[in-house]
Amino acid sequence: MTSWFRTYYEDEDLWLCFEADDEGWAVRQVEVRGADSKPVTAACLEEVLHLRDHADLAAMDWYERQYGVLAEGSLDGWQEQPHAAGIPAAEFERLWAEARRTLGASR
Repeated sequence: MTSWFRTYYEDEDLWLCFEADDEGWAVRQVEVRGADSKPVTAACLEEVLHLRDHADLAAMDWYERQYGVLAEGSLDGWQEQPHAAGIPAAEFERLWAEARRTLGASR
């Protein structure tokens, strides 16, 4: 079952928002700076896998500079992270759309 949640990294003043699959792996990830609410990451597993399988290292490097790096591994235990909370799918979709629009235009 798909889940959506957020955590907060105080040291970096960064909100991390995830869409996770039923095995607890990140499908999409959005990171937003707390101070100015500016998106810094909007990465997607499907896109990363496509690049890995059909493109070269230069394309992957461009993607990571444009949209950031997707979390690897299981996200199990997210509930113990600071300010962790589930979020509605609609909230994640709003954040995702805004982050993709911003990052796609700004870099």
